[in-house]
Amino acid sequence: MSVPTRTLGALRVSALGLGCMGMSWAYGPVDRREAIGTLHRALDLGVSLLDTADLYGGGANEELLAEVLRGRRDEVVLATKFGIVPGADGYPAGVNGRPEYVRTACEASLRRLGVDHVDLYYLHRPDPTVPIEDTVGAMAELVSAGLVRHLGLSEASARTLRRAAAVHPIAALQSEWSLFSRDVERSVLPACRELGVGLVPFSPLGRGMLTGGLDPATLAADDFRRSLPRFTGENLERNLAAVATVRRIADAHGATPGQVALAWLLGQGDDVVPIPGTKRVHYLEENLGALDVELTGQDLIELSAIRPAGERHRDMGFVELDTPEPAAR
Repeated sequence: MSVPTRTLGALRVSALGLGCMGMSWAYGPVDRREAIGTLHRALDLGVSLLDTADLYGGGANEELLAEVLRGRRDEVVLATKFGIVPGADGYPAGVNGRPEYVRTACEASLRRLGVDHVDLYYLHRPDPTVPIEDTVGAMAELVSAGLVRHLGLSEASARTLRRAAAVHPIAALQSEWSLFSRDVERSVLPACRELGVGLVPFSPLGRGMLTGGLDPATLAADDFRRSLPRFTGENLERNLAAVATVRRIADAHGATPGQVALAWLLGQGDDVVPIPGTKRVHYLEENLGALDVELTGQDLIELSAIRPAGERHRDMGFVELDTPEPAAR
């Protein structure tokens, strides 16, 4: 299998990356051995972009990646994130974008990852109490120090992105984007293209719903999807029914619904690099099959018409954060 490449700003990566969160956190029981096998298989197949964050499992996900990075660092475009502060339960309780925290967080991630630099370092969420100029200014110092190669933002508004890019080049903006999550298209995507910033969609499979194989009754008790509006009550029933359109198009192409959902995203532009997350080799290989699916113009029209029921997050204020203006100098 040959995985094509795309660019995020000036950073060249595989056209599909791998989201590593679920290997350690949030999606029920984990199997460390299976996760490591999946990571190695991804690299064997040509997936270069691995995405993690200091939040995932309280650093456990970064430590997991360290086991693979030890012998294969030169094959990996390594991305991690900082800025979300976990509560006692390990889930987000706030954000910290203060300049004095930036280097502390980065150095802690480097220790857990066992590397001397990160290729792409994201602010996981803008801090609504700190001007983005101050946070990105501190992140730029990491680039100057050689600890970080490229900078990114996650779940930032178009306004915040423009202000950040005025301080230092931004290679990528990461946000939830899929057939079921379209809000990024309103203003963030145009801003990315205006500034030459790549778009990295997380949860491109609708947190599993767009695979067509999700049985909500089987979700583990600690699976955080149980708290999301799209996975509850009538919203869930309507969303599962909407997947029928994806399945019909998939059948026509001899593909799976998940492959069609990824192919739709890949078809949105060469500056789009989805990072579907999985902890199993089987699903990794299935996701990569999306690279061979060629959707027709009519397919794209029908898929783009899909609209989900319910918000994508239980607190949309947490994913639509903006920052105050900087103080007068």
